[in-house]
Amino acid sequence: MGCFCCFSSNESNVDRRRNGSRRSAQPPAYPPRNDHNNMAPQPENCKPRPRPESNDNKDARDHKEAANGSSNVIAAQTFTFRELAMATKNFRRECLIGEGGFGRVYKGKLDKGGQVVAVKQLDRNGLQGNREFIVEVLMLSLLHHQNLVNLVGYCADGDQRLLVYEYMPKGSLEDHLLDLTPEQKPLDWFSRMKIALGAAKGLEYLHDKATPPVIYRDLKSSNILLDKFFNAKLSDFGLAKLGPVGEKLHVSSRVMGTYGYCAPEYQITGQITVKSDVYSFGVVFLELITGKRVIDTTRQNNEQNLVAWVTNLTLLSSS
Repeated sequence: MGCFCCFSSNESNVDRRRNGSRRSAQPPAYPPRNDHNNMAPQPENCKPRPRPESNDNKDARDHKEAANGSSNVIAAQTFTFRELAMATKNFRRECLIGEGGFGRVYKGKLDKGGQVVAVKQLDRNGLQGNREFIVEVLMLSLLHHQNLVNLVGYCADGDQRLLVYEYMPKGSLEDHLLDLTPEQKPLDWFSRMKIALGAAKGLEYLHDKATPPVIYRDLKSSNILLDKFFNAKLSDFGLAKLGPVGEKLHVSSRVMGTYGYCAPEYQITGQITVKSDVYSFGVVFLELITGKRVIDTTRQNNEQNLVAWVTNLTLLSSS
């Protein structure tokens, strides 16, 4: 796996935020054959085996156990749907600042205290909206770092699922890096390196300082948010997963994430480690250096995949 080293130490409204599609490569589970002629007789007191726990339920249970065992949990505020509807002017289009695979994000102002926030309304028809909601609330209640977005609170009224974050006035890295309008000024080199440093520090905290370690699984330019000083914060923890502990070298999982950013070995085996996040960081770093999108079908065939294109250039220059 090719990876890149993590290194350490005029406000504008963002009208849109493009997220790549997340995909699941979970093979279908086929029921076992029910061949009554070949079934061995069962004793009368034989109890049926319990059904194996699904990956999604296991993930949520593991996150809850980790949160219950930590003394660093900060409880998020709970909001009613009415309160958040008032904060976002009834979710008007003019307040929409982002849209992704799990729902829409609106800029709002809380009635109590007047704090400006970002409100993510999960898609009620989404296949994983509820799981993402649970994981994100638990993760961001447990994890706290200057390079992770802060969770203000959440709403779970009826079938409504909403998450309330601190508002990041500069939007996402993607908004300042890719598909710029003629009026937008490209990021200078200092800002690009500052953003890369912030994202690297966020990953370092998740991998090396959080206990147990956390695998982010969805590092990409649209999930790196920027404050007014271009300080970077990682957001969207719905796909985050607790990492291996003890003698375990990896955890197994359905392949989830955004095409182009996922590590090849994770896509092939379903086995994920913190190194998978490092690969994704390397892809984002390539985007920062080149200003090119990781997958762009409008380019020539040999340039559509950014990682493959850079790899070929490296091979040609070394030959």
